[in-house]
This record gives sequence, C-alpha cells and structure tokens, in this order.
Amino acid sequence: METITIVLILMLAVVLSDSLSRALPWPIPLPLVQIGLGAVIGLMTDFRVELNPEIFFTLFLPPLLFLDGWRIPKQGLFRDQWTIIELALGLVVVTVIGLGYFIHWMIPTMPLAVAFALAAVLSPTDPVAVSAIAARVPIPKRLMHILEGESLLNDASGLVCLRFAVAAALTGVFSVQQALGTFVWLAAGGLAIGVAVTLGITKAKSLITKHFGEDAGSQILISLLIPFGAYLAAEHVHCSGILAAVAAGITMSFTELGGQAMAVTRVRRSAVWDTVQFAINGIIFVLLGEQLPGIFSKVAETSQSTNHENPWWLAVYALAINAVLALGRLLWVWLSLKWTLFRSARRGEGSNAPNWRITVAASLAGVRGTITLAGVLTLPLTMPDGSPFPVRDLAIFLAACVIILSLTGASIGLPRLLRGLQIPADDHHNAQEDLARAKSAEAAIRAVENTLHGMAGGRSDADRYIDAGTRIMDLYRYRIKAQSGTGEEREVIRQTDEIERQLRLAGLEAERDELFRLARAGEIGDDVLRQLVREVDLADAQQHS
Repeated sequence: METITIVLILMLAVVLSDSLSRALPWPIPLPLVQIGLGAVIGLMTDFRVELNPEIFFTLFLPPLLFLDGWRIPKQGLFRDQWTIIELALGLVVVTVIGLGYFIHWMIPTMPLAVAFALAAVLSPTDPVAVSAIAARVPIPKRLMHILEGESLLNDASGLVCLRFAVAAALTGVFSVQQALGTFVWLAAGGLAIGVAVTLGITKAKSLITKHFGEDAGSQILISLLIPFGAYLAAEHVHCSGILAAVAAGITMSFTELGGQAMAVTRVRRSAVWDTVQFAINGIIFVLLGEQLPGIFSKVAETSQSTNHENPWWLAVYALAINAVLALGRLLWVWLSLKWTLFRSARRGEGSNAPNWRITVAASLAGVRGTITLAGVLTLPLTMPDGSPFPVRDLAIFLAACVIILSLTGASIGLPRLLRGLQIPADDHHNAQEDLARAKSAEAAIRAVENTLHGMAGGRSDADRYIDAGTRIMDLYRYRIKAQSGTGEEREVIRQTDEIERQLRLAGLEAERDELFRLARAGEIGDDVLRQLVREVDLADAQQHS
C-alpha cells in the first residue's frame, strides 16, 4: 500500500507542476518547477523514497530512450550525422576524460574511477528540458534536430562510459584493451538485439493482425513493452540494454513507414506515449527535488569527505564543474562548426557561417536533465566487500547542482539569445511538404475516380455519385493548385486556407458545445456523445496539425 501511495503522490505532483508552470507569470522551465515542488514535498512531509538503483534504471530509461529513437527526425539525423557524431561521441569522450581528471584534481578524496563516473553521467544532454525552455522563443529547426540527435546518441555513449567507470571503481582494475573489446560487444550486441526484438515483434504482430484483425489497445500495449523487452534481453546476455532500447526505437520508426497500423491506433498510441514521456520525465525531476533535502542535510558530512569543513566549498565545486562543462562545450561546438565548414568548402558546397548567437545557443543548450539524474542515482550503494560506495552522496549532490545550474543558465540565456533572431525559412522542408501534398492529392483523385466508377456504374442515380465525387476531387485539385501556382498565387491560396481553417475551427467548436448541451439536456446518451465528440476532436486536431 505504501508503494501505491508513493506512486500516486508522485503522479499528482507532476500534474500540479504543469499547472503551476502555466500559471506562473515568468517563463520558468517545467523541470525547475518540478524540482522545486519535489523539494517542498521533501521539506514539509515525511514522504521519503528509497531508490533502488537497478530498479530505477530499468523502469525509467528504456521507454525514454526508445521514444527518443522512435520520434527523432531521421532525415535530419542523417543529414547532420557528422556534426551529431562529433557532439555525441567525440564530446562525450573528451568530457569524460577531461572533466574526470579535473574533478579528481579538484577533489582528491574522490577516486579517479568515481570522478570518471560522475563525468560520464554529466556528459548526456536533455533536449526535453531545452524544448521546455525554448517553447516561448523561436529556435531553428535544424539546430533542434542536431540537439535531439546529439541527445539520442550521447545518452547511450555517456551511460556506457558510466558502466565502465563503475566497474573500475568496484574492481579497482581498468584495462584499455579489455574495455575496447567489451565496448564492441556491448555496442554490437545491444544494437543487434534492439533491431531483432523490434523486427520480430512487429512481424509477429503483423501476421496476427492480418489473420485476426487489429485491436488498438493491444497494439499500444505491445509498443510499451518493446523497449523493456529489448533492454532486458540485451542485459541478459551482458550487452548494452541502453543501446538496445535506442536501436529498438529507431527500428520502430522504420517499421512504421509501412503504414499498416490503423489511424485510430496511431492517434491513441501517440497520446499514450506523450503521457508516458511526460509522466516519467516529471516523476524523475520531482524525485530529484524530493531527494534534495536529504542530500543537503548531509552537506556537512559530505563537505568533510572533501577535507573541507566549510560546506560552501561544495558550491564552489559545483560552479567550477558547470563552468568547465559550459566552456568545453562552447569550444567543441566552435571547432565542430569550423570543421564542418571546412569539409563543405572542400566539397565545393557553398555554406555560410551561422549567426554567432546560434553557436552560443547550441553551447548553452547543453542542459543536463533526466538521463544525468537517472544515471547518478544508479551508482551502487555498496562496494563488493559491503563498505559504502565512496563519496556517493557527494557525486549525487554535484550532479543535482549541475542539473539545476544548467537549467537555470539556459532558461535565462536562451530566450535572450534567440529573441529577435531572424530565422530563415526551411526551404528544403517546405519543398518536401509541397511535393507530398501535391502527390498525395493526385493519388487521392485517382482513387476517388476509380471508386466512383465502381459505385456509380449502371445505377439510375449515377448523377448523385458523380456530383459527390466531383466535390471531393475539387478539394484535391485546389490543393494541387496551391502547390504549383506562382508565389503570389500560392500566398493568396494559403491565406484563404487559413481563413477557412479558422471558420472550420469555429464550426467544430459550435458542434462540440451543442453536443454537450444535448447530453446535459438528456436528448442524447453518453455513448452517442463520446462517439460524436471524438469525431469532432479528431477533425479539430487535424486543423491544428
């Protein structure tokens, strides 16, 4: 019963945090609000959560990594693959090594292996937190795609480095040759298992659906179980469950290109996964806030572990670590940009250096969040001989401070950097959208014509069918004209479309209000209300997409 109460309290706190974030007059990022609410809960109640690192890791990380891999724009990922790899792999390795030695030099009482572990959990970035911060200011889509791709890969690379560092801390032994061999096995095995699990489950699901039909509920449940299946299968054979979850998500995105799932399944599944992502991210940040009073209550004891009696030294350490992370990222982003421009010039491609504010924004957007917290909380509680894991509380304290400092810095700096920035239109994206709309409209016209001939052939009331088909095809011909006309004509048509969209929204809102009025008056039943309101809601969602 206590566990159920804890879960319900955490979920309620996540809901309240969202309401508080919207009610506040200042654009405070949701993660910071959740941390603050968790801290209030920890201070004002006896509510305490004893975190089991292994359970915490298994429960929260697979779905988050899976969803990142599933939803990341693949074309943008491959277009900027070298920039993303430079940030996600090169920067992670440099961060782990450089920051690890820096932390050990600054805090000699922290063993080098533990310092590397702390640096490893601080290396992954959190695009969810960046999205929350940049929600009220424009941010270039390409920059956001790079940040998302970086986060997807550096989550995996940072956590794999954490695994090596923890193993070295527990055993006291580290071999570069053995580590490379283990890394190859972890990476190759994890990726292969993630792909195999997703393909196998998807194939079996398709066969069952083909013979027995599709149920949206079971399809959604299967998608929720895939990341856990891939993660546990990889861990069972001592491969990287992290990479397996990422690979499963990316594979899922490709299997979905077949369009075999029903539309209602996709709509419901997307809503369920949005809720899962919101809940897990929120619970993790609320848990961080709830743990902070306990962490800070040990400040004096933690400070003594650093051979300093004054606890303010811990703040100095946190600020120094955050400064090194920020400066190192800024330097790496600048060098990566120069290298990218150099490669483009050698290939004869014309490319202009982006505004300096974009470069600084890309550096400042290296916010630490969910993965950092989840990773540091998985540090072992004890050593193999039963003694406490060295300076575990200090590592958690420093990681928590870096999360808060990076979130605060980005929430203050990003809006100022991006405000008033003229972002050029994404011509490549617009051209693809125009092409897709025109081609899909042409295919729709052909399908309507074929269906119309089959329905109206030989009937006495064929004119009625022809009139209906003509109205439908006129809509698609109008869409084709909107994509193939001159610039001025396309702009007029798009303005007309926007007017029509506003009118449709007004009509849909009136429909919905009338349906609820009829239900309140007892003129229609609940089942009819749910059916008709859902149809209106789907049409409303289409107008807002």
